[in-house]
Amino acid sequence: MSFRPKPGSIPESPGVYRFRDAHGRVIYVGKAKSLRQRLNSYFADFSALHPRTQTMLTTAADVDWTVVGTEVEALQLEYSWIKEFDPRFNVKYRDDKSYPYLAVTMGDDFPRVQVMRGAKRKGTRYFGPYSHAWAIRETVDLLLRVFPVRTCSSGVFKRAGQIGRPCLLGYIDKCSAPCVGRVTPDEHRALAEDFCDFMAGNTGRFIKRLEKEMREAAAEQEYERAARLRDDIQALQRALEKQAVVLGEGTDADVIALAEDPLEAAVQVFYVRGGRIRGQRGWVVDKVEESSPGELVEQFLLQMYAEASPDAMPREVLVPALPPDHEAVAELLTEQRRARVEVRVPQRGDKRSLMETVERNAKESLAQHKIRRASDLTTRSKALQEIADALGLDQAPLRIECYDVSHLQGENVVASMVVFEDGLARKSEYRRFAVKTKEGDVASIHEVIMRRFRRYLEERSATGELAADQGGTAEDAAEGAVEGEGAHGPIDPETGRPRKFAYPPNLLVVDGAGPQAAAAQRALDELGIDDVSVCGLAKRLEEVWLPGDDQPVIMPRSSEGLYLLQRVRDEAHRFAITYHRSKRSKTVKESALDGVPGLGPARRQALLKHFGSVKKLREATAAEICEVPGIGPSIAEVIVSTLKGESP
Repeated sequence: MSFRPKPGSIPESPGVYRFRDAHGRVIYVGKAKSLRQRLNSYFADFSALHPRTQTMLTTAADVDWTVVGTEVEALQLEYSWIKEFDPRFNVKYRDDKSYPYLAVTMGDDFPRVQVMRGAKRKGTRYFGPYSHAWAIRETVDLLLRVFPVRTCSSGVFKRAGQIGRPCLLGYIDKCSAPCVGRVTPDEHRALAEDFCDFMAGNTGRFIKRLEKEMREAAAEQEYERAARLRDDIQALQRALEKQAVVLGEGTDADVIALAEDPLEAAVQVFYVRGGRIRGQRGWVVDKVEESSPGELVEQFLLQMYAEASPDAMPREVLVPALPPDHEAVAELLTEQRRARVEVRVPQRGDKRSLMETVERNAKESLAQHKIRRASDLTTRSKALQEIADALGLDQAPLRIECYDVSHLQGENVVASMVVFEDGLARKSEYRRFAVKTKEGDVASIHEVIMRRFRRYLEERSATGELAADQGGTAEDAAEGAVEGEGAHGPIDPETGRPRKFAYPPNLLVVDGAGPQAAAAQRALDELGIDDVSVCGLAKRLEEVWLPGDDQPVIMPRSSEGLYLLQRVRDEAHRFAITYHRSKRSKTVKESALDGVPGLGPARRQALLKHFGSVKKLREATAAEICEVPGIGPSIAEVIVSTLKGESP
């Protein structure tokens, strides 16, 4: 990196720096409390940097910086440069779907209420966003009884004025019909302003006004008018019921939560105004560097609020983790709102409970995003080809198997095998293994690969029949699919027997680095299998390791290929740890019966199968225990006295 600044030339002041490529394009913008300390970290130890940062530095050809006076100025300049240059290596949040808003076009001569998506327009007031457009229309339909604002398009409005006859909404009193002069422009604008005030949370005065008018109408014996006012009040109350009360009245807050994995993050925001949830919105982001939750929150707050109007900003921003410069961020938001804004992490109470709800929504949003991304055929094809190119495969790996080992301090060691075909999970062919070796993860991977491919060779040589597992055990025979396929996996239509390991993968992935990949390759070599490619995927830096290589293959962090490998690895980890927990739970249950004299493994399993748990067995009587096959009156008495802490 010949562009490294000379020692001592970088100031120690706060500031913002830019990396540029050979063509002068800005590829990364960052800020720092101390420019010297931050920039020197890029040039100290290249091998210790995050892979994405390494890629950025090898792409860069120059770096410059601007000194500022305060951290707030650094935040402002960083955001303005990111917006101006759109650097490829900076984090970019994007909507996880198109969210509709309720919009009132106050800039028009006759304001219109409508559903809007996309970029916001000047002179229009927005409420929301909402999850579904139908939710907006239901609310508007209720409010038009009280605030009959125009909702028609410009063409319909103009034509009604030309023919002198309003549309249907004008006849049923859900529009004040300014098109035919029933109300003046000023009266119609006043209706629109009242509509906006009600949506902004100033609801009490309208309901009190209508109640007063209803009582006056009833006192004057104008019962039809009083009944209509009563219906108007009920319509406003139903509109309010659609917005759940979650916090104290007068609370204005944006509640932000994160859900993340090594490659992506999802952000969900609940907008609370007047103590009620007024809207919800989500974003997703590809991680371009290793970022803490606080750093992701800081970047999100800058992008979300940097250009927000003061009336759209809350008094309080609740976040899952404080930004590294949270005081500077709070000061910047305060300047933007022109009033105090607090940024804090809720610790207890209703706000903490609401934060947990938003977190669940963020996790669901990330899961749905992954499903949508995985279901895209074009994306899956691109991912498989990227994997083939990165690993030097002759063709795209249409069948990928991934293996992971799970244990707790060397006890209850298990392994999982998950299968992805054409980029999608094939759960009917998942397998799980009870590992026999106690010599560590590398030895466990070798054992599992040997067992899996030995079975494959036997099944292949059996020409359609499932051969006996030579040298295997009863545990091997019990290996089967889970996830809704029963204990024995798919059935061979010719033999009627379970087919467990009939197909070899194009690519074998192990959860781990070089040693794990080498162990898998060694197992294949010992079995004489040379048509299966092997790689390992290390968790810490998402590095791809090939057997025998001293250096990993670094795939771009935003590549679809790495995303698919990560999904396969994460699924193998989930499947392995689920099996491990079930075995550990079973071991704990059986251990509670170890002290019962005369009770062997078969009787212990029969008792647990009959009662379901040790707790229910402890509550049973001797007569009820005798109902279990193989348990007589004498042993039943021993079981009861032992479990209740009495001497037999």
